[in-house]
Amino acid sequence: MSQRKESYRAALQRGQDVAAPRSTKVTTLQSRYFRVTVEVDPDLRGDLTRWVAWPVSSVVVAGTTVLRTLAATVGMASRPGD
Repeated sequence: MSQRKESYRAALQRGQDVAAPRSTKVTTLQSRYFRVTVEVDPDLRGDLTRWVAWPVSSVVVAGTTVLRTLAATVGMASRPGD
């Protein structure tokens, strides 16, 4: 039983050595009645870029298409005599 306990403790210590703590950005918001501490993961910027990139690019493509169509329509309507 003690051998199992020792191997378990050794495994826990190895896990702590391998996993280095990641640096976080800590911000504290404090008022008279409450205090909030926010820790931001440094990998959050990459995650947000991955999540937001596709919707933003889709909106840009759709907006470009609408503007081109509108410009072509206005250009055709403004030419008298054609």
